[in-house]
Amino acid sequence: MASTAANHAPMGAVATLRVVEFFENIRNAFIQWNQARVTRNILLGMSADRLEDIGVTRSDIG
Repeated sequence: MASTAANHAPMGAVATLRVVEFFENIRNAFIQWNQARVTRNILLGMSADRLEDIGVTRSDIG
C-alpha cells in the first residue's frame, strides 16, 4: 500500500518567498520605468524630421 505524504513548505518559507517576490516586483517595475525614461529622453532629443522617419510625432512621446 502506497502512503501519501503531504508536501508542506518549512515554517516561514512561504512568507520569505512572498517578501522576495515583493522586492523582485519593485526591482522589475523600476527597471521598466528607467527603460521608458531613457527611451523618452532619446526621442525628445530627436528632430521632428527624424521622428517623422520612424513614424512618431512629438505628441506621441509621453
